[in-house]
Amino acid sequence: MTMGQRHMAGDRSWSSDRRGQEESKPLLERLQEMLGALPGIGPKSAERIAHHLLAASREEVFELADALRAVKEKLKRCSRCCVPTEAETCFTCLDTRRDSGLLCVVEQPRDQAAFERMGAYRGLYHILHGRLSPLEGVGPDKLTIDQLITRVRGGEVREVILATNPTLEGDGTSLYIAGLLGHMNVRITRLARGIPAGSVLEFANSQMLADAMDGRNTF
Repeated sequence: MTMGQRHMAGDRSWSSDRRGQEESKPLLERLQEMLGALPGIGPKSAERIAHHLLAASREEVFELADALRAVKEKLKRCSRCCVPTEAETCFTCLDTRRDSGLLCVVEQPRDQAAFERMGAYRGLYHILHGRLSPLEGVGPDKLTIDQLITRVRGGEVREVILATNPTLEGDGTSLYIAGLLGHMNVRITRLARGIPAGSVLEFANSQMLADAMDGRNTF
């Protein structure tokens, strides 16, 4: 056996041992670890949820398990906007009452949900499923930017609203997309920023004030 073969065999043995250790853990401990790995859930919350599930009826727990399995097995990305949906095309994209000339670009499906709760936007969406982050290895090929360009080239879109998060990565993503769309006959806008309604100027930080000044409107 060569050195490389011994190394590969060692890796497989280590991986097998690790799986064996995970499987040998007490079931409740494994459940708490898996729950604790979810975003926003710390060790204490994971412990409470685990014991809640332990005390719940079999029907409730199995119903939850079925829902989790169905999400992974049946949901897919909408062929147009890339939002998770059970059908080939989501209800929003099929809604003829919406303005198909307005396209709001967001990072995640939860961002679209936030706009929908607002109830004031009647255009369509495009979900990027992330934002550019070179340090994390997320490049344009990991996002749905190509699908976005294809939609805009279709000629129906007259305005693209870049609604990525106001972060370094979000701004970089919007800048990159704006560069790709710059030569197309489409208006490119960015969400306004500044002083929140009902707030007081003395409590605003310098970046909020600068954004408000740059984005001022005619009164």
